[in-house]
Amino acid sequence: MKIYKYGDNVDTDVIIPARYLNAPDEKSLASHCMEDIDKDFVSTVEAGDIVIGGSNFGCGSSREHAPLAIKACGVKCVIAKSFARIFYRNAINIGFPILECPEAVDGINPGDAVSVDFQTGVIVNETTGAKFQAAPFPEFINGIIENGGLLKSLKARGAAK
Repeated sequence: MKIYKYGDNVDTDVIIPARYLNAPDEKSLASHCMEDIDKDFVSTVEAGDIVIGGSNFGCGSSREHAPLAIKACGVKCVIAKSFARIFYRNAINIGFPILECPEAVDGINPGDAVSVDFQTGVIVNETTGAKFQAAPFPEFINGIIENGGLLKSLKARGAAK
């Protein structure tokens, strides 16, 4: 598991450059994720890695492509000081977990091992032993994320009736 750490105001055009928005599928989007801010990201990212961001992560346009590209890379979650509201909503809508926790952002660095409990919001820097508390999602949002997104969650609820 690797940590990728970025600063404030990482916008959606940096996460997935607009020139790739016509990509035919999620895997194609993922192949260009973060390339304008971190040319090595797509060649080194692996399933379970974590992205750390500063304030206003995901600002810019309202497209779902940005959290989708990160999720399609296999990234476990994004932990940031704060998220642009539309990125926050889009991440939940596609079933991608994100956590706001300024203390964790300040206390986690590349090379650290990190564990996350999404049910409780506890983030542990296993390297230093530091524990951080993010606000956990309410149960209904956890359900959306666990079902893989809003549409899949609604379908699952409809099927359960």
